[in-house]
Amino acid sequence: MIRVLLVDDQPLIRSGFRALLDLEDDIEVVAEAGDGTRALALAREHLPDVALVDISMPVTDGIEATRRIAADPALGGVRVVILTNYGLDEHVLDALRAGAAGFLVKDIVPEDLLHAVRVAARGDVLLAPSITRRLLDRYVAQPLPTAAGTALRELTNREREAVTLVARGLSTDQIAGRMTISSLTAKTHVNRAMTKLGARDRAQLVVMAYESGLVTPRALLEGPRGS
Repeated sequence: MIRVLLVDDQPLIRSGFRALLDLEDDIEVVAEAGDGTRALALAREHLPDVALVDISMPVTDGIEATRRIAADPALGGVRVVILTNYGLDEHVLDALRAGAAGFLVKDIVPEDLLHAVRVAARGDVLLAPSITRRLLDRYVAQPLPTAAGTALRELTNREREAVTLVARGLSTDQIAGRMTISSLTAKTHVNRAMTKLGARDRAQLVVMAYESGLVTPRALLEGPRGS
């Protein structure tokens, strides 16, 4: 059972998401919060698998809530997915660096929301396609300085390949298929790369791949291939 925490200052939004999620046999909404401070308390109380967190809220916004959740060792299993009305804005990169596992826009169709919750729960990167493209445009126009480029030298060739495929949006099974290895081995390559780079999760691994230039805009815009 996937346990979900809903965090949004608009009760109607929370009610709509709850109604949809509660229809699923493998998903359970365990709590709701209207601001980031309350979200942190409920996360500690219920230890959800996924927290769907609005980026803009009173008291404590989604970015700060994400940062606090990511910094709490007791909440290491909580995957934060940021919800936004705006697609890419100046806060998206900050939230990814803070520890968000991904982003969704609120106009997502129901089937995609359900898929997103399941993807986040199993630990894969989750970025809405519209956000991914705009994120690419931002990095193409304004590459950011980072120490990731130096750290990447510590990776083996196979680990670098795995990181590249993660950044292109492939799941563990898809990475395994592209690299002609088992899913367990693919996961091992990714986890070792995360450890060497100091990435909390795959979303931060994607940010490092963008910033370091490991993944070129051309390759990313081609999109993931394979099954």
